[in-house]
Amino acid sequence: MTDEPLPSRWSFLFGRKRLAEPQDDQAADALVSNGTDSNVTSNGNHSVKNTSEMAIYEQYRKQDANGVHSNGAVSNGFDSRPYDSPVLKKMTILMFPFLLSRQRSLLPAFETAEMRALGESLSRDIVRGNPDVKWESIKGLESAKRLLKEAVVMPIKYPKYFTGLLSPWKGILLFGPPGTGKTMLAKAVATECKTTFFNISASSVVSKWRGDSEKLIKVLFDLARHHAPSTIFLDEIDAIISQRGGEGRSEHEASRRLKTELLIQMDGLTRSDELVFVLAATNLPWELDAAMLRRLEKRILVPLPEPEARRAMFEELLPEQHGEKALPYDTLVERSEGYSGSDIRLVCKEAAMQPLRRLMSVLESSLEQLPDNELPKVGPITPDDIEIALKNTRPSAHLHAHRYEKFNTDYGSQILG
Repeated sequence: MTDEPLPSRWSFLFGRKRLAEPQDDQAADALVSNGTDSNVTSNGNHSVKNTSEMAIYEQYRKQDANGVHSNGAVSNGFDSRPYDSPVLKKMTILMFPFLLSRQRSLLPAFETAEMRALGESLSRDIVRGNPDVKWESIKGLESAKRLLKEAVVMPIKYPKYFTGLLSPWKGILLFGPPGTGKTMLAKAVATECKTTFFNISASSVVSKWRGDSEKLIKVLFDLARHHAPSTIFLDEIDAIISQRGGEGRSEHEASRRLKTELLIQMDGLTRSDELVFVLAATNLPWELDAAMLRRLEKRILVPLPEPEARRAMFEELLPEQHGEKALPYDTLVERSEGYSGSDIRLVCKEAAMQPLRRLMSVLESSLEQLPDNELPKVGPITPDDIEIALKNTRPSAHLHAHRYEKFNTDYGSQILG
């Protein structure tokens, strides 16, 4: 053991000269008191700022991240040898929360590693980017948009009013014919509310391993509470929780357990104060289980577009071109009765293909291959093109229109007055 004085002795841990130690505990406490100091301070995020020992800390942090110290021993990122200096001991106490915060995951504290792995798989279904769908970009559906704003948007913007009996609805069902804009409404909710948006389908929560499906449901709701305010969007929910039992009571046991866990978690949302909303969409609402209908408190019909909405869609998709013949919008609106928004888009696409087909026939008959910068422009859409498009496109969503109206009369939510 050398008799070299302390100021010139080198620290075995940090690889630099060690400062002179205080002679008593009072001097050490003067440097570090209650976790704060004029040189070593914590700003609430466990970060160290304006300290002369920053170089020591940075080297220690790198060694901790590698888990290997100068002696080659691995001990979970910490050296097992005692520190000689009380100052260094207290500095380590200050730095420890910072190291933990840098490694803290976005996942909640799950009970087991298995549940954490399931949580990581479900985290991939979080919509990270902005869907960029505004309320104004959805034509028509004024009643559905108004009900959605009341059920989801307003409780987030004005939480002061939605307490007690006026606590927000936790379950919303969007039902209606296919292609009417149910998914667009869900994207608008994700855009306008700026909540954590979970886009969940049957493939997200159904597993071939026994017991994993119900665990996925539990982990999904734990994640949603951890990231609250959040919205869980269950697309085509009839594939997940159709009527229990089915024909002849031949339902599989795993399917029953999945449905039961979903019902239990949905019921738990109504008893908690977290802003977690379940937004479900289906084309077959009459196949949903009655217990799920009870938990989906707001049931909103997304109907086929009205004449005004159809005209707005045609004018946006087929705008008039300056100097060309006006398009027969009145004829389009009249003859598109029973068409969904998706069908209207197909009509417009078919009409826009007609002038392109004429151009393609001319180019194909020519023996000369023209470069891209010399290709002629596509001609305008004519009323004859509209007529051909209407003949070639048939509505696909009008078959069960009366069943949707009956279901809305029996179970739907409406705004009167």
